[in-house]
Amino acid sequence: MGNKNKTISFRVNEDAFETLREIAEKRDISLSAVFRDYVDLLVAHDGKVKVVPENQIGEESDESSFPPKVEVPKSFVREHERLELEAEHLREQLQEHKEYVRHLQTKVGDEEDEEVIQLEELDDELESDEPFRLG
Repeated sequence: MGNKNKTISFRVNEDAFETLREIAEKRDISLSAVFRDYVDLLVAHDGKVKVVPENQIGEESDESSFPPKVEVPKSFVREHERLELEAEHLREQLQEHKEYVRHLQTKVGDEEDEEVIQLEELDDELESDEPFRLG
């Protein structure tokens, strides 16, 4: 296929629209070009674009790098790892339980194939009054 352009539409409030139009006029480009430039920049930097006022361009800011990073205590990481291991262990136990249940079901299924002897029939077959023992 080819590289086809796609159209994106969205709504902004009137003040934002006027500001965008002023930016386009200042740069002597169309309003669509402003959005295309922004989208190209966003795609080129994998969505990590920070908008700063024009007077701060090139200045080092006191803030940490963008996107912001959060430090997590080691205890939290260890607890998370412990819970992952426990969850894995529980999954293994569940799998073993399912296999055992399948084994029991097949065993019960095999036992159903065995001959069933009715006690009434045994009484008829016995000629003597000798008691019949099971097992």
